[in-house]
Amino acid sequence: MTTPTSVSFVETDIDLLGDQSGRVAIVIGDEGQLDGAGRRVNRLTKGALKRAVEAKVEEGLKAGTVFSLAYPAGMAAVAVDVLCVPRRSDVHKARAAGAIIGKQRGKSDVLLALGNSKWAADITLGVVLRDYQFQDHKTAAEERQGAITVMCNAPDAVSQAAAPRLALAEGTFFTRDLVNEPANILTTTAFAERLVEMEALGLQVEVLDEDELAKLGMRTLLAVGQGSDSPSKVVVMQWNGGAEGAAPLALVGKGVVFDTGGISLKPAAGMEDMTMDMGGAGTVAGVMRTLALRKAKANVVGIVGLVENMPSGTAIRPGDVVTSMKGDTVEILNTDAEGRLVLCDAMWYTQERFKPAAMIDLATLTGAIIIGLGHENAGVFSNDDDLCRAFLKAAEAEGEGAWRMPLGQAYDDMLKSPIADMKNIGGRPAGSVTAAQFLQRFVKDGVPWIHLDIAGVASVKTDTPLAPKGATGWGVRALDRLVADAYETE
Repeated sequence: MTTPTSVSFVETDIDLLGDQSGRVAIVIGDEGQLDGAGRRVNRLTKGALKRAVEAKVEEGLKAGTVFSLAYPAGMAAVAVDVLCVPRRSDVHKARAAGAIIGKQRGKSDVLLALGNSKWAADITLGVVLRDYQFQDHKTAAEERQGAITVMCNAPDAVSQAAAPRLALAEGTFFTRDLVNEPANILTTTAFAERLVEMEALGLQVEVLDEDELAKLGMRTLLAVGQGSDSPSKVVVMQWNGGAEGAAPLALVGKGVVFDTGGISLKPAAGMEDMTMDMGGAGTVAGVMRTLALRKAKANVVGIVGLVENMPSGTAIRPGDVVTSMKGDTVEILNTDAEGRLVLCDAMWYTQERFKPAAMIDLATLTGAIIIGLGHENAGVFSNDDDLCRAFLKAAEAEGEGAWRMPLGQAYDDMLKSPIADMKNIGGRPAGSVTAAQFLQRFVKDGVPWIHLDIAGVASVKTDTPLAPKGATGWGVRALDRLVADAYETE
């Protein structure tokens, strides 16, 4: 498992700056103001820092940007990185500036000389998040080298502020690792084993096997995996950090460890990307890890349905009719619309067992959401305006793109089947909306619910500000913020 580089927090001692090897980072305001560390570096470099800063200010220095002085004379450092993060900046610019340091640090030690910057904890988070690399299957993988040290005026206070952020980074790394793993490594069994290991953090973890799922009546979930040799599973993770007996927030994730499309086989080109089709389950797992690491004062349950969708002589066929745990029947028109079949049973089980205060499901569910929103936003569907507003506020606060999409009876009508209670697809138009409508049929009256279609944001082909290309860990930050804002007790 990839773990974030450890971070230490020390008292400011600017006399040490000249002897630091690796990279030294300082913070300036948007007018180029130098703090004590900056003035010390300027003296060591015989005014080179101030001249560089003045030139950047004249060009139009922007908050959240970084420029560097390579091999500065008078210092042992390989570079001085200058972060423009004024006090009136915001959390996103602070993290973005830190992320630039994380991206370019390589194997070098980093000394963040942050003085009394109000953004010290968030700059640190940015460095750590962007420092991620997935190298588990490279025979010549670079060793994780280099320490990160934060030099600041109040190290104890900054360390305390950074602690939940570093827990967030570890949860995000956990999600990224899961999503980046190839399907021959992250089988349904291996996925479940990784989740069971989180019992060491204080989570209660149960694994339901196929026999138990059959007894519960989860026949739509089992139908998806019946063509694979990998056994289908449901994993239940509970974090009980809130008031005893209080109804939990429920997070439900789609965990299709590989999706060939089944009998409705996908085209060969690009099928390798379907190792990320368990992204919803990966995000749920990362959130649960974060909550346990930071000892969140909330009751949260995470349920993930783990299956593999393969074509074989035992695979489900187009035209089949299966019965859900709820008792509704589903006509299968396309076996590649499998995620909703996994989720509907997992969601019904969640409501039956836990009577949640609210339920949020996450899934890399439809290509249609990518057509509509690209890779910038997840699709947000909800039956509850208050819950939806709270989530969108949390996502905005964490800089994770999310956009509310419509629901309505006309879309629901597109699921009518002549031989069963519903079809599993509604046709090409509004594909992401009809998928959400399908799921809404398995939400009990009175349960606030959000469906997050993360197909476009779970894994991307280019670097993002806080992550290298590949798995992003989208949703861990937003959902952790939602728990902190709306569900934690004092």
